[in-house]
Amino acid sequence: MVKETVKHLNPYVPELTLSELKKQHGLAKLVRLSANENAFGTSPEVTDALDKWHFASANLYPDSNAEQLRSNIATHFNISPDSLIFGNGLDEIIELLCRVILEPGDEVIDPALTFSEYRLHSEIEGATIKPAPLDKAGFISLAAVSRLVTDRTKIIWLCNPNNPTGTLIEPAVIETFLNNLPTEITVVVDEAYIDFSENGHASVMALTKQFNNLVVLRTFSKAYGLANFRVGFAVCSEPLMGYLQAVRLPYNLSTFAEIAATAAFRDQTFVEQTVETVINERKKWEHFLMEIGLPFYDSAANFIFFQVNRGNADDLYNELLQNGYLVRNGLKPGWLRVTIGKPADNLAVQALIAGWCHSLD
Repeated sequence: MVKETVKHLNPYVPELTLSELKKQHGLAKLVRLSANENAFGTSPEVTDALDKWHFASANLYPDSNAEQLRSNIATHFNISPDSLIFGNGLDEIIELLCRVILEPGDEVIDPALTFSEYRLHSEIEGATIKPAPLDKAGFISLAAVSRLVTDRTKIIWLCNPNNPTGTLIEPAVIETFLNNLPTEITVVVDEAYIDFSENGHASVMALTKQFNNLVVLRTFSKAYGLANFRVGFAVCSEPLMGYLQAVRLPYNLSTFAEIAATAAFRDQTFVEQTVETVINERKKWEHFLMEIGLPFYDSAANFIFFQVNRGNADDLYNELLQNGYLVRNGLKPGWLRVTIGKPADNLAVQALIAGWCHSLD
């Protein structure tokens, strides 16, 4: 009745809504710092642009090519408009890549701790997953990845900065890796969190002009604050782009979403201010965790992944939840991931963690 590869899948399980969680735990207030959402919202230009639309064209199909958004992105990044493909969030792009490239028996190399959807969609297509261990500092080890490459390897997934560790591989390292890799292997670099890196040249998007087997993913869900609109895009070259476009659903990006993404993208000042605030708050988190003695990975994203090396991570998770703050648990035993929130919320969570740790002394 269904594909064998689907019968034993572990699907991505989203969190309950905030209203459901508040009702479940009897909370008057709950701040979600578990989904890496942009705590600072989105550009006011988005509201203005959507208000001007007035839903006058709601009865018409959207622009299948998202030409306005395509033009803005291509100009900003100095890439060809034809090198862009848009999706209903990066989820659809990840699914498309797996559908186009993978066949049963192919091998996929996936970091041992990373975004779960790479594995999910690879398994749906019948691929074998070969997990590459991270190094002790939480970085994706390209040396470990290289050792796993065989003549059956089809896709290598690199989340950069990596989720949930937040660690970043420098572009020069990725370029060297690509130079030593068979060209028939597709390397997908997911840069969903790249805006939050302090290195303004951390992206490998420019390398797509040099390597036909490189795909770079970007999203409007993080720095641009448009998670609800589901807009993602990929940058790559022919012939892969042609195959992806052939398989893509023709109207996968609504006009509503394109208008919002275009307005958000044009307001780079808002993005820069948001990123600056996140980086400053991230540094405060790092200082706090060092002071209190909780190990953490060096993050270039809008979250921090830290180890609860005293007491129990589940207990700390519940302590924060009962006090109105939801963080991410269950990604690695003994570790929690906290999204960088507004300054007042960051201070409140840090005070709760400090109080909980001191209670154990």
